[in-house]
Amino acid sequence: MTTMRRIALILFFLALACTYGAAKEETVDQLKARVESARPEDRSELCIRIAQQQLHNADKFYIDGKVEEGRAAVDDIVTYSEKARDAALQTKKRLKNVEIDVRKIAEKLRDVKRTLAFDDQPPVEQAIRRLEDIRTTLLREMFAKENKKENK
Repeated sequence: MTTMRRIALILFFLALACTYGAAKEETVDQLKARVESARPEDRSELCIRIAQQQLHNADKFYIDGKVEEGRAAVDDIVTYSEKARDAALQTKKRLKNVEIDVRKIAEKLRDVKRTLAFDDQPPVEQAIRRLEDIRTTLLREMFAKENKKENK
């Protein structure tokens, strides 16, 4: 491979990495604004990204002692996880991915809950239960499809 091709290839990958990094740095508010106008196939991914960012924010808020902001972020986690579930069920796409992402979010939320004062834990515990309900709905849908295929 010539030196010019190598340089061109390196520059291409750097540009690609910069583009990916810029797209990943969207704020929660920017993502929320995009959700309603997004194609149904893209909504579940956007909603999961919002939930993941809000999970990070909730953890940070609780660490900083900002309990009310933490609770608001936890509410957003559940709301946008539900929207991701609804979009996945509507389009019948990304069911497995959404289920996996919601499971990971619930696991991290359990870790966050363990760091909180006893009085601050119930809203987080309720959010975890709701996330588990979301997962159950997604799993039922995924395995209902498999059962229908096997019975035919």
